[in-house]
Amino acid sequence: MQFQVETKKKMEILDITEQLKRILPEQGEGALLVHIPHTTAAVTINEGADPDVGEDLVRHLERLAQGKYLHREGNGPAHLQASLIGPSVLVPFKGGKLELGTWQRIFFCEFDGPRTRRVQFRLLAGLENDEQ
Repeated sequence: MQFQVETKKKMEILDITEQLKRILPEQGEGALLVHIPHTTAAVTINEGADPDVGEDLVRHLERLAQGKYLHREGNGPAHLQASLIGPSVLVPFKGGKLELGTWQRIFFCEFDGPRTRRVQFRLLAGLENDEQ
């Protein structure tokens, strides 16, 4: 299962939490696997209350990736940034709700935009009883 994300900038952090909440079953529990099938994009969980957190991430990842690259395509920094953040997250859910912390949100991270990207996800079933 998947949905698309349209990015508008070379680097940006987009909150995709609400799109992911809509696919959760109302009953039961398990885990939601979110995977980004791109080598210059990533997904992370971080604070969603203050938009400056995302801007800080972009700014500092940009600074971390400065340098000379051998990659001929010219997007070597984007490959490094995507590797630092990672291609997937796993989030528990129960009763139709993601079990994120109070301030946590799920973010798609673009490092080589603007582009149309795919966000893949899978629902992993959990145990039916809570006795364990």
